[in-house]
Amino acid sequence: MSTNDQFCGLRNYAFQEGENITFNVFYSVIGIYINAGSANFSVTADQFNNRPVYHVVGSGSSNPSYDWIFKVRDKYESFIDTATLQPLKFLRDINEGGFKKTENITFNHKTGSAVTSEGTFKVPTCIQDVLSSIYYARNIDFSKYKPEDKIPFSMFLDNEVFNLYIKYLGKEVVKTKYGKFNAIKFKPLLVKGTLFEGGEKMTVWVSDDANHIPLRIESPIVVGSVKVDMMQYRNLRYPLSSMISFNH
Repeated sequence: MSTNDQFCGLRNYAFQEGENITFNVFYSVIGIYINAGSANFSVTADQFNNRPVYHVVGSGSSNPSYDWIFKVRDKYESFIDTATLQPLKFLRDINEGGFKKTENITFNHKTGSAVTSEGTFKVPTCIQDVLSSIYYARNIDFSKYKPEDKIPFSMFLDNEVFNLYIKYLGKEVVKTKYGKFNAIKFKPLLVKGTLFEGGEKMTVWVSDDANHIPLRIESPIVVGSVKVDMMQYRNLRYPLSSMISFNH
């Protein structure tokens, strides 16, 4: 059994259709964090090629008053097979500081291929896209792992297969703008992009309850650093029992 197989064919117990989560993005150059933008992630029930899918949309934008520093208008969409949690289609339309890119990928899991405007590429079984990997990772049973364990997965982006992993860092209490939570902490290995540096620079805290929703993300970016905090949620599958106290 290859290391990737343990991360294959997970069932979805973490999220449900109708879930909607909003984040504030705080940006710092000299240690003072300003509220520079927001992001939203939603899940709806849909059909793709007669298969039931979760249609997941992730969008992010800088606040208009900060557009002159670094304008961001990003939209990601993934159509994820409800049975296998594998993406069938991925769409990306980004504008990051004047860098514009659109991407349209169709995954054919029977033939092990991904079709883009650039051609057809061979992909391993259990391939994920940028967005589907977030929802997939929420279904990892972290109780099976010890701190420093690496949980491997493959991602297809920019016509390339990347072999990545999530490094589990254990549990801790995290204080965010929203409140105080019992959290699970990990670092995803990142692909170098326009905004983020590659490597194990990003840290993610997800709720230590059955939802595993992202509560805080911290990362250095090309200039300065960002902190992303969950600020609003609707239609979670379970109560947010990881919350210790509320800030508002």
